[in-house]
Amino acid sequence: MSEEKKQCDSKSCDKKSCEGCSHAKEGGIPKEQLNAYSDVKKVIGVVSGKGGVGKSFVTASLANEMAARGYRVGILDADITGPSIPRMYGLKGAAQADDNGIYPMLTENDIKIMSINLLLPQEETPVIWRGPILANMVKQFWTDVIWGELDYLFVDMPPGTGDVPLTVFQSLPVDGVVIVTSPQDLVRMIVKKAYNMAEMMKIPVAGLVENYSFVKCPDCGKEIHVFGESKVDAVGAELNVPVMAKMPLEPELAALVDAGKFAEVRNEYLSKGVQYLPKA
Repeated sequence: MSEEKKQCDSKSCDKKSCEGCSHAKEGGIPKEQLNAYSDVKKVIGVVSGKGGVGKSFVTASLANEMAARGYRVGILDADITGPSIPRMYGLKGAAQADDNGIYPMLTENDIKIMSINLLLPQEETPVIWRGPILANMVKQFWTDVIWGELDYLFVDMPPGTGDVPLTVFQSLPVDGVVIVTSPQDLVRMIVKKAYNMAEMMKIPVAGLVENYSFVKCPDCGKEIHVFGESKVDAVGAELNVPVMAKMPLEPELAALVDAGKFAEVRNEYLSKGVQYLPKA
């Protein structure tokens, strides 16, 4: 391999002859080329084996934490049919674009956001598309959006192991994934589905996050395990994956989500867990 190929410039790479960069073929599928006006150091996917476990909440919490630490951060909302990231931050479209690409919108804490809801005429407009179209939209969020210089791009993925998660894993240079789960009995199966998909795609799992782990009594502070005792430690030990956080139900944080003021949130339960993310 020539030295030239080892030091491939993503802005000029033709992907066909490239062997030494993130565009190189993995499993016969070439990575999509990042927008020419962007430079993203680390891509982190946030996944789950089922819906309703708070993936978007965890994605936004991770993004807020890294932004508060001085990193340049973006969120790619890959949940095309159920986008919630813009609403959490009080953002509404339409996002601006020119001949160079689409410009993400900026939150009050300087996080760059791109979501289908920022391109729709109204945020309540449903997206009634089949799988391949959804997958192509996610690719465009990588190839057509002008992200600028980012240390971390967090990808909020739809639940399961279908078209969109597969497209993200195959087409984007994902450096690691965070698996979000909840305390119910089926947690082991849910986590292992997401874990096995990441393994098949040769993508490392950075850690597990258990959401809805408990609720604190407002009077005495006692932890009440509404959905049963936590099982994430046992699953993490079995898979040799660190547990990044066990997060409770927090009515105050839920209120900030509803008010579109998530930029104000610093999730203390995740503050130590971010040490397991790949270093930018």
